[in-house]
Amino acid sequence: MQPAGMIAIPGGRFSMGEEGFYPEEAPVRQVQVDDFLIDATPVTNRQFAAFVAATGHRTLAEIAPDPNDYPGMPPEMAKAGSLLFSRPSHVPDMRDYRYWWSFCFGADWRHPLGPGSSLDGLEDHPVVHIAYADALAYADWLGKALPTEAEWEYAARGGVDGAAYAWGSELAPGGAMLANYWQGAFPVENTLADGWERTSPVGAYPVNGYGLSDMIGNVWEWTQDWYADAAKKGASASDCCIPRNPRGGKEQESYDPCTPDIAIGRKVLKGGSHLCAENYCQRYRPAARYAQPIDTSTCHVGFRCVVRPSSAL
Repeated sequence: MQPAGMIAIPGGRFSMGEEGFYPEEAPVRQVQVDDFLIDATPVTNRQFAAFVAATGHRTLAEIAPDPNDYPGMPPEMAKAGSLLFSRPSHVPDMRDYRYWWSFCFGADWRHPLGPGSSLDGLEDHPVVHIAYADALAYADWLGKALPTEAEWEYAARGGVDGAAYAWGSELAPGGAMLANYWQGAFPVENTLADGWERTSPVGAYPVNGYGLSDMIGNVWEWTQDWYADAAKKGASASDCCIPRNPRGGKEQESYDPCTPDIAIGRKVLKGGSHLCAENYCQRYRPAARYAQPIDTSTCHVGFRCVVRPSSAL
């Protein structure tokens, strides 16, 4: 019997990757995936609350970090919290994300905007401030798994192979807002043409060709693959042998080269979020990918789950 709230995706071959946007997405290569089931929407606050009530799970954002895991961390930072976006009035240097991102003590899935905030009215929005271990624990509770990057991208394309966007070649065909992303000059101006400042209720936008909601925008989504260069993940379009159910790299190879003293693995995020804009982070596309440390939660990262008929992976 098919689990409630899941969509059956027939296996097939598709063109994975993109060459017209960011270098980490290239090259375009042919990939084969088997049949699988995937959640029709990202996991919501309502669903995650049921998991917490049943298991007593505490998310990483609710647990103070151990200074021994972070050499040089100031003692005053050893408090529970998560990364929170705040819209600044001006940004002198767009290369410095600290103008709009900060670590907020007390921010977690129950308090998405920091201490004093709540989930009132957000029950059917995607759960956020979720680290990789939290997403994995939820999936395990239901006997599910997190998707591979290839599964996720194949599902996001909805049968539209080779297009830049999940729905075709134009971001907003005829001016239609087909996903929750940022309109205006990020990070200081948001025109709200799509109607939402932050997350939106799941299913607020048209489903893709497979009947899936919010595969693009709203929140980034965790996959189970360790981050690796796309070129190492599968054959190119000219190769004779098409990879079947390709996987990511090795954990050690996913470490951030900018922080050699902190060995934190990075998993692939997919889909972009409500903070992706035309002038900054054009990652509201199936091929887009981001290397997210597994110990890091934010206000724009969530997840959804899959079920595979076989245990080949």
